[in-house]
Parts: sequence; structure tokens; C-alpha cells
Amino acid sequence: MIEGDSALKTEGNKIFLSGRMDADGVGRIWLKAAETVSSGAGPVVIDCSSVNYMDGSGAALLLMLRKRAAEQKRSVDIENLKSEYASFLEILKPDENGLHGSGVKKKKGLARWISALGVTAHEFGCDLYDQIEFIGSCMLALKEVIFSRRGFRWKDFWLGCEKVGADGLPIILLIGFLMGLIMSFQSAITLKNFGGEIFVPNMLGLVMFRELGPMVTAILIAGRTGSAFAAEIGTMKVNEELDALSTMGLNPVRFLVLPRVLSAVSMAPLLTLFFNFMSLVGGAIVMLSMDYPLSTYCGRVFANVGWTDFIGGMVKGVVFSFLVAGIGCQRGLVTRSGASAVGDSTTSAVVSGIILIAVSDGLFAVLFYLAGI
Repeated sequence: MIEGDSALKTEGNKIFLSGRMDADGVGRIWLKAAETVSSGAGPVVIDCSSVNYMDGSGAALLLMLRKRAAEQKRSVDIENLKSEYASFLEILKPDENGLHGSGVKKKKGLARWISALGVTAHEFGCDLYDQIEFIGSCMLALKEVIFSRRGFRWKDFWLGCEKVGADGLPIILLIGFLMGLIMSFQSAITLKNFGGEIFVPNMLGLVMFRELGPMVTAILIAGRTGSAFAAEIGTMKVNEELDALSTMGLNPVRFLVLPRVLSAVSMAPLLTLFFNFMSLVGGAIVMLSMDYPLSTYCGRVFANVGWTDFIGGMVKGVVFSFLVAGIGCQRGLVTRSGASAVGDSTTSAVVSGIILIAVSDGLFAVLFYLAGI
């Protein structure tokens, strides 16, 4: 450790710096140095021949003096700075990095729009790359668990099943019941004008089993479970627990992500079934209130819903849950530092999950159409 107190002396427009230019030393001479440059006139010369140590604080002092002098249109010459410190100062490249601000021209009009578009496209490309890399990491971790038959945290898997399935069941039942009730009621009112309310069970069964059941269930999982996954893993990332796992040789994807994703994928078909069942209960109440017997209602529902519709809905539920749980964990893994980082990851997990559900549902629609389902 190099000893020496920092000091600042002036002779006209020449400033002599000496001693240690670290945080403590720079802090003592910062205001005096700034006032010396701001109050003078003409070219400024900074002599650093007696500086025996300089870190980022010392570099910040020199950059600040440059900026103050530039604001007064005065030139600055730094003399006798040791080569290692000069190289360190050169790395910062304040003019190229825009630290002075005055040398950077703000883009306007079409150039600004093109620049913003390029930045957005770059961020989208990086995000897409991260998601592809994450899927690859999940596949490798799953392969490692299957072939080694160890290293899988079954306790976390069953705990995830409880959180995703049992704890999420009440909201699934409530939303399913309300959606069936409201859709049947609104449809019956409209169709009754044409004497076609008998077709409400046909519509309800087909729409719920084929489309809305898996989609709404996945959206509820995204809002409740995907956000929780992102918050849990994001908090661990902020607290550097993920770095600790990597230091101990534990793969965070296999250790944290795989049990959560598999638990969500396992519970999604069951939740979808419960959602569909409760929507049919809601529709039955509406039809019973219109004096239609329950046997007629059930007969029309199950006569119109085929096995392909049922299996297609279950496949959708599995895929949607994989996307939702995966994006939640991925957003948690890429959480940045800062007070709002976990909140940003949670929001991003929910929004990205819903977007992925909508996009994949559109792809399923095209695929089912081409397959004749």
C-alpha cells in the first residue's frame, strides 16, 4: 500500500496534485479543485508528477476538472501523469462515452425514430436469444436428471404442485363458474329472440373445452404462479444466492427452475379440467332457470364435444403452462440489481407469459385447422 496524503496547490492557472488520489484524498480537495478551475481564466495545466496513487476517484476528479474547464471554453493539459494512470484515464474515454454530454448530438426526427427502433430491435433480439438459451438449459438439465436419476429436488416439486394446484384451485373454480354463468346468460338472452337458446350448451361446451378453458387457466397461472416464480428467483438473484449455488457447483436451472416448471406442467391439465367443469355448472344453472332439464343440457354438451376437442384443450394447457412457468423462472434468473429489479421481473413475467399464450394459441389454431381438428 502506497502512503501519502493528497494535496492541491495552485500557481496561477497551474494546479499541482500530489499524494493519493483515492476516495478519501479526492474528497478533501474536490471542492477546492472545482472552485480553482471555475474562478480562473485561460488554459488550465494540471501537474500530476507527485501523484503516487490514483483510482477511479482520482480519474473522476480529472474528468470533472476537464468538464468545468470545457464549460468555460478553457483548454486543459494534464502533465506528468504516470503511464499506468494515463492508460486508466484513457479507458474511460469521456468524450466517446458521452460523459461530458456537450459533445453528444441528440438525434431528432427520423434519425431519432430509427435509432429508437434499432434499440428496441436489439433488445428484442437479446431477449429472444436469452429465452432460446434458457430453453436449451432446461432441456439439458432435464436430460441430466432423467439419465442420472438423481439431483432432482422432489421436495420442491411436490411443494410446487401444492402451490400451483391446491392453492390455486379456489380462484380457478370461481372464475370458471362465473365465466360459464355469464357466457351462458348473455348467449341465452340473444338467442332467445330467435328461439335458439337450446344451442347454448353446444356453444359453451365447445368453447370451454377447446379454447377458453386452457387459455384462461394459463392466464390465471401466469398471474398467480409465473409472477411468484419470478419474484422468488429474482430475490435470490438480488441476494446473490444464485451466485452461491454456482460457486458450490449446483446448476440453478436444475436446482430451482426444473422442479417449478414440472410442477406447473403437471398441475395445468387438472386445473383446466376443474375450470371446464365449473363453467358447465354455471351454464347449467342458467339453462335450469329457463326450464330446460339437466339431462337435456348434459346431453347436448357432451354430444357436441368430441375427444379431439378435449385432448386438444389438454395439450394446449400443458404447452401454455410450460411457457408461463418457464418465462417466470427465466425472468427471475435475469433480474438486475436495484430496488425495483424484482418488481420489474415480476411484471415482465406476467406480460411476457400472456403474450406467449396468445401467440401460441394462434399457432395452435392454424395447426388444428391444417390438421382438420
